[in-house]
Amino acid sequence: MKSILPHVATLVLALSLAACSSGPQPQPQAENYPEPVFTPKRLLPPDHADLTAVYDPWQGLNKRIYVFNYHFDQAVFLPVVRGYEAAVPSVGRTGVSNFFNNFEDMLTALNSALQLRPEKFLQSTGRVIVNSTVGLFGLVDVASEMEIPRPMEDFGQTLGHWGVGQGPYVVIPFLGPSNVRDGLGKIPDAYVQSTVKSDVLSEPLDLTTTILYPIDTRANTSFRYFENGSAFEYQMVRWLYSTKRELDVNQ
Repeated sequence: MKSILPHVATLVLALSLAACSSGPQPQPQAENYPEPVFTPKRLLPPDHADLTAVYDPWQGLNKRIYVFNYHFDQAVFLPVVRGYEAAVPSVGRTGVSNFFNNFEDMLTALNSALQLRPEKFLQSTGRVIVNSTVGLFGLVDVASEMEIPRPMEDFGQTLGHWGVGQGPYVVIPFLGPSNVRDGLGKIPDAYVQSTVKSDVLSEPLDLTTTILYPIDTRANTSFRYFENGSAFEYQMVRWLYSTKRELDVNQ
């Protein structure tokens, strides 16, 4: 019996090797791989918006400021806005908004003149004259009821009109999305608005309007951080702002 075992083992080993040699042989790999089915080129329309196509070299810092603005908005800004809306009736809030819009129309008139755009200059100047007189210092928007168009121009747009590019994207603390050009443009706009207000308003009223202006602006801004359900909110806001400002300059 023992003498047969070596022969059986040899036979089993031989059959195993034969089976392995007769199995499927490895196929040579194709030189060119087929294109994947779900590529961005196939999934997205030709004119799709590229949310990454914004120059953002300071993205790390910008994202941290974006998160800071979110926490400030939740802890301070929105509670103050809700208190303002609870304390001031709707008609009063409308009057406050009209009052500030009248000052913004003054800025539009100035920047339209700097851009050599007479039509916008005449429209915004006409609005200021009508609302400052018939509209009780801007509290009533009579100009809109008269269907006088309301263009919007600022110094950032003026710089863009004369060929200054947007520059890197930036998120400004408390203020939100911007870019280098528009951020610098806020300085002369704020100076002009502050100078005009201090000249035409008493000191207590000037201080009151300075406090009310950001509250009114936030109350009339519907955007709320992290409520759109998108994991790419930062990129979306960045693209929307940059695209809007490009359109503002070209209009």
